[in-house]
Amino acid sequence: MDQKQDITTALETRYLLYALSTIMDRALPDARDGLKPVHRRILFAMDQLKLYPQSNFRKCSKIVGEVMGNYHPHGDKAIYDSLARFAQDYSVRYPLIEGQGNFGNIDGDNPAAQRYTEARLSKYSIDLLEGLDEDSVDFKETYDSSSHEPSVLPASFPHLLANGASGIAVGMATSIPPHNILELLQASILLVDKPNSSIEQLSEIVVGPDFPTGGIILDSKEDVIKVYTEGKGSFRLRSKHHYEDLKHGNWQLVIDEIPYQVQKGKLIEKIADLISGKKLSLVQNVRDESAEEIRIVIEPKSRNVQKENLLTSLYQFTDLETKISVNLNVLIDGISPKVSNLRELLKTFLDHRREILIRKSTHRLKNIDKRLEIIEGLLQAYVNLDRIISIIREEDDPKTAIIEEFGLSELQVEAILNLRLRALRRLDEELLLKEQQELMEERQTLEDLLEDQKLQWKSIKKELMLLKKKFADYKLSGRQTLLEPEEEGYRESFNDNTIDDFPVTVVLSENGWIRSYKGHSLDTNSFKFRDGDGIKFVTQLSRNQQLLFITSEGRSFSLSLDQLKKDKGYGEPLNLMIGTGNVASIVSLLPYYHERKGLIFSKKGLGFTVAFPSLLSSTKTGKQIFELSEDDEVVGLQEIKGDNVIVLSTSFKMLIFSIKELPILKKGKGVRLQRYKEETLLDIMIFSQNEKNDLIIKKLFSKNEDIRHWIGKRGHVGKLMPKKHLRKKMTKFEDLL
Repeated sequence: MDQKQDITTALETRYLLYALSTIMDRALPDARDGLKPVHRRILFAMDQLKLYPQSNFRKCSKIVGEVMGNYHPHGDKAIYDSLARFAQDYSVRYPLIEGQGNFGNIDGDNPAAQRYTEARLSKYSIDLLEGLDEDSVDFKETYDSSSHEPSVLPASFPHLLANGASGIAVGMATSIPPHNILELLQASILLVDKPNSSIEQLSEIVVGPDFPTGGIILDSKEDVIKVYTEGKGSFRLRSKHHYEDLKHGNWQLVIDEIPYQVQKGKLIEKIADLISGKKLSLVQNVRDESAEEIRIVIEPKSRNVQKENLLTSLYQFTDLETKISVNLNVLIDGISPKVSNLRELLKTFLDHRREILIRKSTHRLKNIDKRLEIIEGLLQAYVNLDRIISIIREEDDPKTAIIEEFGLSELQVEAILNLRLRALRRLDEELLLKEQQELMEERQTLEDLLEDQKLQWKSIKKELMLLKKKFADYKLSGRQTLLEPEEEGYRESFNDNTIDDFPVTVVLSENGWIRSYKGHSLDTNSFKFRDGDGIKFVTQLSRNQQLLFITSEGRSFSLSLDQLKKDKGYGEPLNLMIGTGNVASIVSLLPYYHERKGLIFSKKGLGFTVAFPSLLSSTKTGKQIFELSEDDEVVGLQEIKGDNVIVLSTSFKMLIFSIKELPILKKGKGVRLQRYKEETLLDIMIFSQNEKNDLIIKKLFSKNEDIRHWIGKRGHVGKLMPKKHLRKKMTKFEDLL
């Protein structure tokens, strides 16, 4: 009988089930073994096929068929893609599968069809699977209840962080970069010795991600610690390079390593397109000379090109520098998703190892008890061997007769009856007594271990140290990725020696169209706009300078004039060039000077001093500079051209204080400039009090007005501005000029 159900309820129920299935069974890895179900099933199926490192290779189609038929009832393409990725030494830091055949390459070519490739487990996989047959983990029924599969692998090393993971679920995602296995093991040992170790202490050992393709991480130690503490963030990764000198003073740039997950073929194609489009004006040619090692050769336009300038332009426009996003979102207990920090992930792994140790020890204890029971029966059989042989020969039911006469258990009698005749000569009482003594000692050791948590952690530490020693001998153990923190300002405007410098005026319209004009001090009537559009910002700079944009959300963006088209017209839309989203949110536009500073300030009267190099952004999405509180927004950023600050509030109260009272920050929440109740900040002006003829002082104050009347400390309320301006309801200081 059909049942009616509200469509909203029906959809919500079904979508929730789908979301949970995606989160738990597809997208997020388990924090204990670092694997998703498809990966775990591939390794388990290969373990069942006994495809160990010393075994022969088997066709991938056979492996995929086993996984799909027995454990993973989904498409064979998804299974084969996961299998192939585990065999790619440029995709995973520690390959879990050894491949034979074409498994793709770093150029972006796909693996050959599964019928052409072969695989077997690698030595790293053995350490993930070790202990499966010792009741170390729970098993669950397969999808058709025909067999069983492990719900998690024993995982003797922190695989989650070693190889990393990525995935997109419903409403959440994960992105975990790979790390160095020796560093992870050492950090785990530290956590065993000192369970309360801070993330700062752990970061002294796990200094940052370690990518299989190498590269250089540019983030500072503080930034790395912040990512590991919050479980979210990003790392800046740059390629490795060297220069080669040629004849007649010429030289060329050679790229030796490219960032993680960047396809070499697409990278070279992108560079070639930028050269032909004249975006990379300093580059003459690019060619790929790679064999087993990466070698991308980039020729400069001329030998006079500055090497650092060439590199800067390449980093700005290509994927020779990228951002690796980090989101440590995992299933902590196999069920609950959580964004975790570094300490929590290592602690979860160690707790898992302790549980494995307890389960393996309990399993071994049961086997010892069983063997001791059998030995006790065999010793009785040794003493009464002739009588037992007689019973076996004469009785119809020897098992029952032996139990009744000697009081043995069924297990003991079964062991006696299963002895072969040739084994009777080996039924040596001394050997049995020796084995019994050894098992009793082992049993006592295991009982002590299960009762004492300190002994358990001592055993885990010993395991970790042995693993570290073993992995240290492996080829891939050394750190591949260097850490070279770079100072702010690496995007410093470069001098292009092959291009003449000349004055430029940049105009940004109200509707977000940007256009450059040659020359300075131009007539504003000469600027072209569409109907209903007009001037928002005008700034003057030189051809080789960069533009800085500040938005009301507190983000900064930088733009090279190379990105502005030289053709005539109304310009081009700025939101396609920088990721502001809403161009109306831009509150300041100014030219970049490496040595200068600016004062950034918000509506609630907060602000700080920031060096211009800190405002340069390496990506289209910009950089968050001002950390705003609720209902606050950035009013603007002014270049510091003096030693005093005038702050004006919406209640027309004015305060003057020294610029030295403001901190210099790379980014932050700022400090209070002026104290408010219900009013907000209206404008700011910076001036030099020592200059007698300062234009601002002349315009703002009358001859009989003492400027000291408005001077105070940062954070004070201030006093009403001069009466002549108060009557005019002045909204900006620039109205004076």
